[in-house]
Amino acid sequence: MSGRQVRSGRSGRGSRQATATARPDAPGDAGTQAPDVVVVGTGPVAAGVLAAWGARGRAVDEVPAVDPASALTGAHVVVLVAHPGDLTTVAGRRGPEGHAPAVAHAQRTLAAAREVGAAHVVVVTSAIVHGAHPDRPVLHDDEPVLAGARAVPDGLVGHLLAVEAVAARAARRRAPLLTVLRPAAVVGRGVDSFVTRHFEAPRLLVVRGVERPWQLVHVDDVGAASVFAVEHGLTGPLTVGPPDVLTPAQVSAAAGMRTVELAAATAFGTAERLHRVGVLPAPAAELAYVVYPWTVAADGLTAAGFVPQRSSADALEVLLEGVRGRLALAGRRVERRDAAALGAAGAAVALLGTAAIWRQARRKG
Repeated sequence: MSGRQVRSGRSGRGSRQATATARPDAPGDAGTQAPDVVVVGTGPVAAGVLAAWGARGRAVDEVPAVDPASALTGAHVVVLVAHPGDLTTVAGRRGPEGHAPAVAHAQRTLAAAREVGAAHVVVVTSAIVHGAHPDRPVLHDDEPVLAGARAVPDGLVGHLLAVEAVAARAARRRAPLLTVLRPAAVVGRGVDSFVTRHFEAPRLLVVRGVERPWQLVHVDDVGAASVFAVEHGLTGPLTVGPPDVLTPAQVSAAAGMRTVELAAATAFGTAERLHRVGVLPAPAAELAYVVYPWTVAADGLTAAGFVPQRSSADALEVLLEGVRGRLALAGRRVERRDAAALGAAGAAVALLGTAAIWRQARRKG
């Protein structure tokens, strides 16, 4: 079957060029029947992606081990949503054994997509796979991920890295086309993440000497990006996020919350001790995502013409509305029975922030 080449991108540091073959019957071509799109996954991110595809999409919670292709029968596009947007589903996963189910499911999904002849597969993960660092203000599409530098981390980060490793191997094949979407901090109805838990804490925790800009992407724009990538034949890793970022002062003012400033050694040292004694089920490293920047440039999508419909400021309003009335206080959200549902970052923010407030109050008294 003949096709045309679709290229999107721009040259230079941090940019990428996405090249794909657009078939005459590809989604977005005028005069053709809309494809059957199967969205695989559960949680608020999967719901947002499914909504973006509208009548073209149908949902599958998972691809079963027995006759996996049956779940994707007739699919022209498969979207595997590995980022659930719900910390409770990945809390406590440690090492290769903990991530093995996610790896097996990703392998089944990609193999089934090939078996049914799907033309394009999109895997939705997160920009957290790049890590968060105080000296790296912006993430580009071609930034390396954490895998390979050390053992795969525990918790959500390791979960997504394990899935991405499967996707990277699948991308070496000629078909189907494969895209990995890595959104910035996702917000939306029902999203429970490092970032949303940060805003449930009694104060916003900041690390001394670090300016942490805030970039938030609405789940609807993540879904729209999946549609855009398929319709424009974009492949490879693509970060997703709005162009605007908010300063800590803007976020604090909008949230009506004060900040608590701690030294990095104090914040991470305390979180690590809490993890070692079993109060926190996930590693202290997760705290980095609420105190260090991981703003994305969205190079490939922006160059191709994708424009998110909601700004970071808009998304912050959605986040604040979602967490209003909830506080991550030690008595209600950090009890041992609730620790798995909280995650290391949110628990550490609550405990460290509360402890710092008490210390400040004692000094004033």
